[in-house]
Order: sequence, then structure tokens, then C-alpha cells
Amino acid sequence: MKVHSLACPQRRRRSILWRQAGAVVLLGWSLSLVALAGGPEPTPEQIRFFEEKVRPILAEHCYKCHGSEQQKGSLRLDIPEMALAGGESGPVIVPGKPEESPLVEAIRWESLEMPPSGKLSPTQIATLTEWVRLGAPMPKGHGDSGGLAIRKSRGVLTDEDRQWWAIQPIRRPPLPVHVTSQAGAEGNAAVTGNQMNPSACDGWSTTPVDRFVLDRMLGEGLRPVPMADRQTLIRRVTLDLTGLPPTVEEIEAFLSDERPDAYERLVDRLLASPRHGEAWARHWLDLVRYAESDGYKQDAYRPQAWHYRDYVIRSLNADKPYRQFVLEQIAGDEIAPDDPDALVATGYLRLGIYEYNQRDVRTQWAGILNDLTDVTADVFLGLGMSCARCHDHKFDPILQVDYYRLQAFLAPIAWRDDLPVVSAEVLANYRQQLAAWEAKTAELRAQIDEIERPYREAAVKAALNKFPDYMRELFAKPTHERTPLEQQLVALAMLQTVGDEAKVDFSKKLKGETKARWEALKNELAALDAEKPPPLPCPPTITDIGPVAPEVVIPGKRSAEPVEPGPLTLLDPRPTPIVPPPSGTTTGRRTALARWLVSEDNPLPARVLANRLWQYHFGRGLAEAPSDFGRLGQPPSHPELLDWLARELIDRDWSLKTLHRLIVTSAVYRQSSHGPQVTAQASRDPANRWLARMNVRRLTAEQIRDAMLAASGELDLRMGGEGADLERGTRRAVYLKVFRNTHDPALNLFDAPDGIASTPVRNITTTPTQSLFLINGPWTLARAQSFAARLAAAPSATLEERIEHAYLLAFGRRPQADERSESLRFLQDHGGTSHEAWTDLCHVLLNSSEFLYLD
Repeated sequence: MKVHSLACPQRRRRSILWRQAGAVVLLGWSLSLVALAGGPEPTPEQIRFFEEKVRPILAEHCYKCHGSEQQKGSLRLDIPEMALAGGESGPVIVPGKPEESPLVEAIRWESLEMPPSGKLSPTQIATLTEWVRLGAPMPKGHGDSGGLAIRKSRGVLTDEDRQWWAIQPIRRPPLPVHVTSQAGAEGNAAVTGNQMNPSACDGWSTTPVDRFVLDRMLGEGLRPVPMADRQTLIRRVTLDLTGLPPTVEEIEAFLSDERPDAYERLVDRLLASPRHGEAWARHWLDLVRYAESDGYKQDAYRPQAWHYRDYVIRSLNADKPYRQFVLEQIAGDEIAPDDPDALVATGYLRLGIYEYNQRDVRTQWAGILNDLTDVTADVFLGLGMSCARCHDHKFDPILQVDYYRLQAFLAPIAWRDDLPVVSAEVLANYRQQLAAWEAKTAELRAQIDEIERPYREAAVKAALNKFPDYMRELFAKPTHERTPLEQQLVALAMLQTVGDEAKVDFSKKLKGETKARWEALKNELAALDAEKPPPLPCPPTITDIGPVAPEVVIPGKRSAEPVEPGPLTLLDPRPTPIVPPPSGTTTGRRTALARWLVSEDNPLPARVLANRLWQYHFGRGLAEAPSDFGRLGQPPSHPELLDWLARELIDRDWSLKTLHRLIVTSAVYRQSSHGPQVTAQASRDPANRWLARMNVRRLTAEQIRDAMLAASGELDLRMGGEGADLERGTRRAVYLKVFRNTHDPALNLFDAPDGIASTPVRNITTTPTQSLFLINGPWTLARAQSFAARLAAAPSATLEERIEHAYLLAFGRRPQADERSESLRFLQDHGGTSHEAWTDLCHVLLNSSEFLYLD
């Protein structure tokens, strides 16, 4: 019996099993219909996306003709109602449907060519297209600010600004003492139906974390729900800490462990597992928009970018202090130039999009620096600073100069693809072997070069002629006369000429005797290839363009005075002192930035990181917008707890595993997500802001894919190295190749990020295409077939034993009586041992909500 459609004629599928699986499909369809019926108010994340990404594009390219002063074609784009109403020719935005929106056609130059001054960059087009796809959210209310008061004191910081919660010094608040107010007691009585004893929750807390949560819970008239059972806990914490479901053996070992600290021992084992770094690296890679391709239309593969991914996994498995983790990524080449790991870490600075044929190099380089500035502010500071690129931030006390103070730290970077990431000993051996080969082949290579050089030079010349006049002037300028910025622009342009030079096909260019001689020389050289050492790994890395930094100025300012690197003016208006490293080859600016990012004088990074860890464990941060601690986000629900966690992080040498352990061994983490008391608490706190129960969460895209492969017995747990090809690979999802424009179907459907922008919170969508993929998709069906084959590998087992094993592999538990009888009846009706019947049963299990969600 094939599982292809809910309309399948075999009505016996309307069993308890199929009601589980069918719920996924019906939920997808119903939610899609709700979405089409009318969009909700913009979320904080959508407002932030508009303010940071969309508004700067509209302000620079659109508002001049379609803003407050002028409305060509009666189209105005700076007010939500007018933007959606359109102009003389009708609506230009069809919310949620970019392919049907004239605005998107115009910016792609597929109909009208807008803006007429010049086509937007591919990144800008992608941003506006995504905005329309999201429904064209714009803030509403006062002006266009979403009800938030716009800061009036531009360029000036006030006493009110200095009270901003996110920049206050991090202190260790005292642990709360649980004395329940009478109001709290009465509130709980309404929930439980009994008069609550103020000390009823004594003994509930297992870590200091619980003291803060319980204090707020009781203050809101709530009380904790019972702890989850052991089977729920092992599945929850194992998927949480390792990204994989527990094995049958691990479940049985935990359930039979009667020691009082059995759970804590389980947590320690999971934190020590190599699977932990693989799972949590994915969270970090989301933030830094990791991908292994350039993006844009060509989306060229970056064959050695995976070294950075492996660096992140190694660092998290080793519990490398976050302080060191940051230092290496921002300035590894300056602080430890002889450490291969530190050089690989600077790959963080190379993760942006690159357009290989963008001849306007100045514009592309400015875009690269802006993107790097935005992401650095998002990831490490939790600030949406891109709003301040064009003017002082509208809502937060972030000045325009602050944006360029941060950018000034990063401005000297130079891309490097020629730095080997190996030990000194390996490098010395390589150079010795290479020198011997070069000496032996010098004459041969010289003769080949003499033949090839004119064609290579012609290819380079043709490539250089494609650049605008200002770039051709720079090419002609002597190297020692170029400014640091000019050196950067030339270096970026030369990357394109290397590609053009490599495309020369000498087998077609050369003719007659010259071609015959060239082929003979090449064959002679190839005969000596065995003596040439294989190339060393040289992943994308960073150094500075030199010891002198390029000037950074605020665009459009008449004075155009250089901006010196420094922190937020609100924290310190003075420029940061820069100490150049002894090598004399770099500026030292990135080392200064990295040290400030992990300085105790900077209250942001520790709060941001503590909040992120909490978010990934509970599905939502204490501050709900984890990359925006400003007014477009929200203050934390438990500010004292957030500060306590941040202080603990710093005092524990920035150990992430220590914080993980504190959180997952807490009583609040171990609460149940189901049951009568959960229902009662949910009626009082639907959003679970006060954490009186555990949230039910859908597995991430990677967890769904990997859990299916684990259940089917196909999961390949090899670590590290170049990524596997999409679809065909059975390695963990973190080891799949990551292309920005071509995605693994399973990961794409379940909301994995595309690597274009930093993703602090993933979308959680429920769509019909997900359900169709699970029911009709050949990939899912292949997993069900392998799952069935795995069960059949024990032919001596009874039907009941194999059914039990199937449930253990899929859900981490044995089947209930009705599930067992339904499964047994289905198999008996279809021959019992039929591979087709077992495939259908396994397919149902993989489609069920219990498989896809975490209690």
C-alpha cells in the first residue's frame, strides 16, 4: 500500500496512526488559508527588517520621486497605506507575491527600469523582493514609526538615553527569596482550585536560574507544572544538545539508571559528545550567514570555505572560551599569526556575498564593508546598527557616526586566499619538497610560460578594459602611489582577472608546431607531477591591506573628516587607542575591536550571548529580539536573570558549556509541556512569557532530516571535511554543501536560512508543501523504505517486537496499547512480512506530529 495522498482509497488509514500524520497536512492547509485571509500587524522582526534593510534602499533610490515632496505617477512609497494603494496605473505591490508585483518587475528592469538613475545591486533587488514576499510590512502609527516615538535630539545624547537597559553595567543580582504575595496566592488558587500555600514551591528550584523564574512566576499568579517524565526528558535534552534523537540503547540506559544524579550525568555525557559541537555550530552559522558559495546568479562554489565550519564545530566541542572565539574570528591573523586555527577563524570576515563580475568595484567594496559592519553589530552587540548608516538611528541612541566608528575597525581588511592553514612543520616540509620540484622543472616551466604568456596577458588586458575609467586609472597607477583604499579596490578587481586568465584554452588558441611543442612540454611536466607536493589548504582568510588604514568618512557629509574607530558614543565618545602589532604588516584595529567586544567594560556581548543560549533552549529569548536590544525589540522579561546569566558567563571564563548545563539542569527546563495543569497555566499566560510550562517546539529543518536518517539507520556520522552533495548525502545536515541559490529540498521547506543575511530567529512556517513533501516526496519515501529494511534485518523478531522497535526508533518510546493493536492489525491485513506494508507503517511514523515536534 503506497502512501501518496490523503485521498487514498484504503480507508483503514483513518486509524490513530493516520490521524497523527494527517494533522500535519491539514494544519498546513489551514494556516495557509489564514495567511491569505489577511496579514497581521508587522512583527518586531519585520519592522526591524524594514528599518534596517528596506528603508535605506527606498530612502536612497525611491523617496526622491515617490516620497513626501514628490509623487510621480501619484505613487508614494513612504506611507504604508499609500504604498499598497499604488499610483495612476494601479497597485505596484501585491503582498506576498513578488512575481505579480509591478514594483519587483521595475527594479529588475523587466518592464519599467526603476530607479532610472541605474539598476539596483542584486542584494538590493533581493532585499526588496523578500520584503514584498513577506507582505511588504511597514511600521504604522505615529508617522511611520510603528507607534514608537522618534528621537528628537539628533546628534545629541540625553540622560534618558543613558538609562537604556542594554548598556547598563552587568551586575550579579541577589538570588530571590520566594515569599509569595497574597495576590499571587489568590491568583494561583484560581488556577488550581485550591488555596495556595506560599511555600508550596519550596524545593522546586534545582539551579539559581529557577529562583529568578519562580520569583516572577509567583508574582504573576502562576506556579510551575510537574516535571516531564524521563522518556520525554531524554528525547528533549538529547535533541537539544546534540541535534539528534537518543538511540534505543541510550534511552534504556537512562531509564534504568536509578542514581539521583542520573539526569545530570546524562547532560554531562551529551555536552562531551562530538555531536554537541555539530548541533550548536548550526546556530552560530545561522548568525554569521555561513554559505559555501558567492551568491548572486552565478553562485560560484567556494571549495575551501568548509574549513570555517569545522573550526566552529571544533571550538564548541572543546568549549573554547567565547572570549577567545571572538578574538580569533575578528583578529586571528594579528593575535596568533602562526596558529592555523586562528587563521581559519578569520573566515568569518569572508562570509559575505561576492559578485564575480561586478565591475563597479568601489560600489561592491562599500557593500561588502557595510554588510560586514551590519553583521558584526547584529551578532556580537545585538544592535541593529544598519539603521544608522544613512542618519542617526530613529529610535535608539545610536548616532550615524557610531556606524562608521565600528566600520573603521574593519575597513583595512584585505582578502587572502594564499595563506596555508597548517603547522610550521608541515609548511616547512612542503616548501622543501616544492623547492626541489621547482628546481627540477624550472626550464620546462619557463618554456611553457614563454608560449602561454602572450595569451594570458591578452586575457588580463581584455578583462581590465571591462572596468570603468576610474579603475583603469588605478591599474595604471604605480603601486607605491596608491592609497590603502585604492590598493583594496585593485586587489578585489584582480580576483576577476585571475578567473579570466584561467579560462584561456591553449589547446584551441595554439596552432601548428607551437601547439605540438606546447603539448610535448606539458606532457613532460606532467610526468614529474608525482614529485610535486599536493597543494596546502588555503581557505578564505583575512589580513590587513597594510599598516596604514584607509580613511573612513560619512558619505554625503561636506566636511568629510575621517572617522576614527571607536565604540558607541553612548558608551565612550573617545576614539579607541590602537596599538599596531610588532609585525608591522597590519593596523591592529581589529585586535582593538575584538578586545573591546569581550571587555567587561562592554555590557552588550555577554548579555547577547546569554540571551541567545536561552533562546535556543526555550524557543524564545528572555529578550525576544536576540539581535536587537533596541526599541524595535523588547526589554527582557526577566532582566535580573539575564544579567545573572551574563555575569555567570564572564565569571566562568566565558564557558558556553557551563551555561548550557545550568540551563538544561534547571527545573524550569525540565517542566512538562502537556497535561491538565499545563492547560490551566496556558489560559493565564498563553505566550508562556513567565515560563510556567515548557514550550512545544517543532524540530529544526536539520533535526527533521537527520532524525529521519537516524531512524532509517542511514545516518553517516563522519566528521569534518568538504561538504556532501545535496540530496544524495547521508551525512549530518551541517556537513551538506551550502549554496545560497540552490538548497536541499528538505532543509529549504522547513525554514533553514539561505545564507544571505544573519538569521537570529528562524521562521517557523507550516505549509501544504511541507506536508506534501513528507507524504509524497521521494526522499521521505526512500527513508521509510530504508527504515522498513532496518526492521526486517531481525527476521527472528515477532511482529510485536518489530513494531515496538519501530516506535522506539521513531519516538523514543514503546507503543501504547491502541497503537500496538492498530499497527498489528494493519500489518496482518497486508501479509505481515510485506516490505510494502512495513514501508507504509514506517512512512506514517515519520509523518507524525510526535516525530516532528519536541515536547
